[in-house]
Amino acid sequence: MGSRARRLLSGAMATTAFALAAASPAAAQKQGGTLRIYNSSNPPGASPHEDTTIAVVMPFMAVYNNLVRFDPAEPRNSFDTIIPELATSWEWDATKTRLTFKLRSDVKWHDGEPFTGKDVQCTFHRLNGKEPDYLRRNPRGIWYEHLTEVTLNGDFEVTFHLSQPQPSLLAMLASGYTAIYPCHLSARDMRTKPIGTGPFKFVEFKSNESIRLVRNSDYWMKGRPYLDAIEWRIVPNRSTRILAFAAGEFDLTQTADITPPLLKDLKKNAPNVVCSLLPTNVTTHMLVNRERPPFDNPELRRAMLLALDRQAFIDILALGKAKLAVNMMPPPEGSWGMPIEELKKLPSYGDPVAQRDEARKIMTQLGYGPGNRLKVKVATRDFNTFRDPAVILVDQLNKIYFDAELDVIESSLWYSRLFKKDYSVALNLAGAGIDDPDGVLKMGFACKSEANFSQYCNREIDKLLDQQSQEPDVEKRKALVWRIERILVEDVARPIIFHGHGATCWHPYFKGHVQHENSIYNNWRFDNVWLDK
Repeated sequence: MGSRARRLLSGAMATTAFALAAASPAAAQKQGGTLRIYNSSNPPGASPHEDTTIAVVMPFMAVYNNLVRFDPAEPRNSFDTIIPELATSWEWDATKTRLTFKLRSDVKWHDGEPFTGKDVQCTFHRLNGKEPDYLRRNPRGIWYEHLTEVTLNGDFEVTFHLSQPQPSLLAMLASGYTAIYPCHLSARDMRTKPIGTGPFKFVEFKSNESIRLVRNSDYWMKGRPYLDAIEWRIVPNRSTRILAFAAGEFDLTQTADITPPLLKDLKKNAPNVVCSLLPTNVTTHMLVNRERPPFDNPELRRAMLLALDRQAFIDILALGKAKLAVNMMPPPEGSWGMPIEELKKLPSYGDPVAQRDEARKIMTQLGYGPGNRLKVKVATRDFNTFRDPAVILVDQLNKIYFDAELDVIESSLWYSRLFKKDYSVALNLAGAGIDDPDGVLKMGFACKSEANFSQYCNREIDKLLDQQSQEPDVEKRKALVWRIERILVEDVARPIIFHGHGATCWHPYFKGHVQHENSIYNNWRFDNVWLDK
């Protein structure tokens, strides 16, 4: 079977599977009820295209639809689990630079306006820079740098035109971040009063208090969703929210909020809850603003890299459950990550004691020592998964003649600080939502990427990123990806400390949910879940 035929068959099979799922008997499912969840920080807005945090994606994903999505019933996101949503089928042309979608014709926006291909065109014109003044921020705009145009063939067919082949495009379109927006609504409205085509309608967002969504009774997938409403309470204190969950005030935790040490305590207090401890495809890493003196000195940055004792972070924060890695998610869950034997060949992945001694020597050569420590504030987000490792980072830097202290930034302001490059040293977490080098490496390190928070720019890396992006052979692409990873470590571009593992928990009466094992961002539509009370 030829490649074009396989693509056609893949789209057709996905369409059929989706139709069967929608038409399957719902005898076991129960209609009604309000799902209660907590959000651990105040979202900066309701517009997923403008933000890079689970605090936005998880509560607001149910408002929207994508062209395609990762199957919520399959635990691992891959090209084989991409199913239609607002699209009914898709087909690549022979050059692999044109991707055509046929669209549903029975969809309405929450305000009653009809959905058409024009809305798809508007969405991606905003993302690829053809409508540059719409989005306040565009952190994933680099994903679409080769998307030259989106053309219409009537109201219900669109074609994506690429300047070069990009096999990852379909996976990026399936990400939880890639919602379709209406042409007729302003960006300001989408940040504060969003309208989508999804299974739930936005009702209200009370800053630092709550978010409320209600069932879309006119949803295009008949009989869905099962829930009447979703209520989110914003609870910044981790102890408070975990105790409230154990006491039954919430039905579901925020995804990956329960660390391995906390999981033991939770299971003691609530032995019947269901918990899924999985990789998150989120990195914890150090950011160094290479444009601010003295951090513009590459030797100083190298000393900071060598100061990292990654295993200490993993043992303290995750009881050994998190993983050593570079940017791409490590195997076996990750398809592109380096195996441990390759990882150990990289600078700073050796003996932490010897590396710390070398870091001290570098600092001494730069004029620092016990009597002349380098003062710095290590910025981080007011979010437990940020603050906890930041405390360890401060301690490890202070062991090589830093006088570091923590600078905790209010959660809803954090990404504004990063986008403005308003920091010297920072502890950050990042997840792209897909296990693909275009999603992770281009977003984090391409010179033109808005989400390149470390201000790293290497023209060789840009060329390699472009080269791997259009490489159809998986093994050849993987070799390019590993080459990129080595250079990034050597350049101290954005030192990765570890890849996180976290538990998501729910009470047994919450049914129909499958926790994805290689992303925490893509399965929060809540159209297939119900409460068996």
